Amino acid sequence: MAAVRTAPLPAPPETEGTNPEADLAWRFLHYMFLMREVEDRIERKLYRQGKIVGGVYSGRGQEAISVGAGLTAEPEDVLFPCHRDLALYFIRGVHPREVFAQYMGRVGGLTRGKDGNMHMGDMKRRLVAIISSIGASLPVAAGAALALKYRGSRNIAYVFFGDGATSRGDFHEGVNFAAVQKLPLVLVCNNNQYAYSTPLELQMACANVADRGPGYGIPAEIVDGNDAFAVYHAVSRAAEHARRGLGPYLVECKTFRMSGHSAHDAAEYVPKHLFEEWAAKDPIKRIERLLIEKGWADASDLEALYASLRRQIDEAVEWAENSPFPDPSELTANVYEQS
Repeated sequence: MAAVRTAPLPAPPETEGTNPEADLAWRFLHYMFLMREVEDRIERKLYRQGKIVGGVYSGRGQEAISVGAGLTAEPEDVLFPCHRDLALYFIRGVHPREVFAQYMGRVGGLTRGKDGNMHMGDMKRRLVAIISSIGASLPVAAGAALALKYRGSRNIAYVFFGDGATSRGDFHEGVNFAAVQKLPLVLVCNNNQYAYSTPLELQMACANVADRGPGYGIPAEIVDGNDAFAVYHAVSRAAEHARRGLGPYLVECKTFRMSGHSAHDAAEYVPKHLFEEWAAKDPIKRIERLLIEKGWADASDLEALYASLRRQIDEAVEWAENSPFPDPSELTANVYEQS
């Protein structure tokens, strides 16, 4: 089996290799900022310019979840991202130019122009493409975990989903099967308090998604989804549980969606004070403060990182715009199995 291509993990030269906690904080910041800037370019610029094929869904304010969880995974683990988990792709080595090309329907994207927006995956990187009805990913992820168990692998599957997905039948089927079979599956809930436009209290009667765990006989915990370190440690516990053959483990990450459901949704149904309250809990600002307070970086280090990533994004957009649209002759390529 080919080795998975993963991204190099960035660290500031002053601390690299000497302070693991500082290195991890720097990696959190790197991937969270990259995710936010790429999504900002897609949603607030390219989409408004009419250059995006399909819809746009961002994870603004939720970056700590995919980054904190993603950095716990081993290269051969299988990841099932949700539509607000773009950082998982970067952690696995997907270049921003591939993401921009994907959203613009160009051959440089992961689906070579056959689909737009976030419907992308790469099995070489153990990234399984998103299913639009997010709950439907759960049975598929359970199947991947079952395959890993049959192989006797130490590797596990991670599946990401929102609070709304947990009220669907396919969520129940997938989690119940995984629990009964004690499959190596980590369940990461992105609880951003809105299932499209439906607030949490109108789509589930229990107070927390984690309250569902005991019903399946699996451990579950609640974590601050805007604290990358908290997510990292909670998901690390879940991953260790799964690797030991003890079955699934549910981590509910409490956060807030700092945008509408998608780029065309103004989120007028969300009380304005919630945006103000959660802006003060911004996961990127929290890591910035930690780095500076601990003396692991200063303002010039942060600016240098941000400038470098913005240059990379500028170059990636240019590359993607120069990537051609697919040739019609490729319409059925990689759609049907070739005998």
